Amino acid sequence: MSGQLLQLLEPTAILTQITCGDKREVIERLGERLMAAGYVKDGFLDGVLDREGKMPTGLPLDGESNAAIPHTDVIHVERPGVAVATLNQPVTFQNMIEPDEPVAVRLVFLLALKEPKSQVEMLQEIAEILQDGDKVSRLLNAQTPNELILLLRE
Repeated sequence: MSGQLLQLLEPTAILTQITCGDKREVIERLGERLMAAGYVKDGFLDGVLDREGKMPTGLPLDGESNAAIPHTDVIHVERPGVAVATLNQPVTFQNMIEPDEPVAVRLVFLLALKEPKSQVEMLQEIAEILQDGDKVSRLLNAQTPNELILLLRE
């Protein structure tokens, strides 16, 4: 796979097989990694959580596991980057299409992008990955960040 996802994926912001109590904890853990690596500004986490409350990003998939793609306005970003988490147990996000519907999520892509156009392109690229149920399953089973990166390269 080529594209901007691999270019923007921050290896120190890939968390595999983690346990979180809720979506806020997942977003905070990923956001803190992006913050430590210099990708985002101080208001990034608040911006993501605020946007998630108004415009949810839970995405039901065909398989047993679902995904979420939280992000926020470009003003909160220093330089573009992406963080990823796979969860041992699902946490609840709200459905991006039907906001009243809960979605049990085990795969989270946290986007920190500088250009609105790049957000649309990145969402399309991630959607393409998420349409491959076998790949999603293998991503969820990845034990290390390097293994997850190798799977995304396929």
